[in-house]
Amino acid sequence: MTIRTRFAPSPTGYLHVGGARTALFSWLYARKHGGQFILRIEDTDLERSTAESVNAILEGMTWLGLEYDEGPFYQTHRFDRYKEVIKQLIEQGDAYPCYCSKDELNDMRDQQRANKEKPRYDGRCRHLTSAKPGVEPVIRFKNPTTGTVIVKDEVRGEVEFKNSELDDLVIARPDGSPTYNLTVVVDDLDMGLTHVIRGDDHLNNSPRQINIFTALKAEPPVFAHVPMILGDDGARLSKRHGAVSVMSYRDEGYLPEALLNYLVRLGWSHGDQEIFSVDEMIALFDIDSVNKSASSFNTDKLLWLNQQYIKNSTAEHVAHHLSWHMGERSIDPVTGPNLAAVVELQQERAKTLVEMADNSCFFYQAVEEFDEKAARKNLTTKSQEILEEMLQRLSALELWQAEPIHKEVKDCSVDREIGMGKVAQPIRVAITGNTISPPLDLTLELLGRERTLSAIRYAIDWIKAKSSDLDGA
Repeated sequence: MTIRTRFAPSPTGYLHVGGARTALFSWLYARKHGGQFILRIEDTDLERSTAESVNAILEGMTWLGLEYDEGPFYQTHRFDRYKEVIKQLIEQGDAYPCYCSKDELNDMRDQQRANKEKPRYDGRCRHLTSAKPGVEPVIRFKNPTTGTVIVKDEVRGEVEFKNSELDDLVIARPDGSPTYNLTVVVDDLDMGLTHVIRGDDHLNNSPRQINIFTALKAEPPVFAHVPMILGDDGARLSKRHGAVSVMSYRDEGYLPEALLNYLVRLGWSHGDQEIFSVDEMIALFDIDSVNKSASSFNTDKLLWLNQQYIKNSTAEHVAHHLSWHMGERSIDPVTGPNLAAVVELQQERAKTLVEMADNSCFFYQAVEEFDEKAARKNLTTKSQEILEEMLQRLSALELWQAEPIHKEVKDCSVDREIGMGKVAQPIRVAITGNTISPPLDLTLELLGRERTLSAIRYAIDWIKAKSSDLDGA
């Protein structure tokens, strides 16, 4: 048997982290067993589904690297097939038209509540032999009234539901459009799905769907319902806990592998191991190792993981993702040093790509404004002399490399009998605008002779102008 899993989001918003984890688990299970992973867009909610949401889902899947073998399939393209199955269910006596109005249904439920009964459709249209003129009916599935349904769940074990607790669900609206539980069954059947991995909020749908599979004389897939993700406060993860959209994590400077690594550990573990490559996730993951209890999202842990991935990934890989952030700052990396070389200098110093991008702009854009505190301390009339001497020293260098650059900084500090920091910091502020940079000699080598000397001249002129203003005051 070839394992076939799927991810089936509804395009009514962005791809959130809960959906991304479900997609990841489904993808990993298929990859581990040499199977296929299918993407299906469940867009039958015509009022809420949007093209923008579809694009957001596809963008999120691409950024995460969760490539699919088939799809995306769209349910709105399959309405004829759903109508065919609905017609089949009616003809074989497993579905029927229901003419009850909304008011009638509300009165029914009110009476049931008054009798301390569970509100549910009572099947009053099950045995109608004639239509009600002028009323467009819904179509209901005729659920068995006796016996039980056993959901054999890979995460939760066997879960039993009594058919007497399940009412006759609507499978087609008055306009003929199909509802969720019908379309899911038809799609999973037609697409040959062997395993359905989804959130445990769908567990109560499973007995209904199993009964529809049985009516269609088909074997249901193996189910695995994974627990929900909670926020730090124990409440269900939502916008108030911070970023919940997958792409917002890209915007905040996370590498996709870091987010995948974090998501796979939400409810699954392999000993005490914290960091997994994608290949290791595929080799080690199995759905029956997923915990039954909910997991809490910890942003600090994700941030730590991201820092590890930035430090330990290849510079080229980090540069690939950093380039997007540089573009957001209107910087084209081709206008300066190779971006991978910049990453090599910054990898040990950044927790996010946003931080790395902010601290790397000076490699591509001349600094025109200085951090006020950094300038007040390091761009003074005293440091002007140091900058002027270093301008001469660096201008005379024959070989523009880190070692001779470092020697000139050291020699200047020795000659002036001051610490190297007194020489290095004014240069650092001149080229970066603040006091943060990788080692100065390596930074200047990568920045280049022309850009370095130009930045020092600009800082000297800035000090002179400031002094003139003070003298004039």
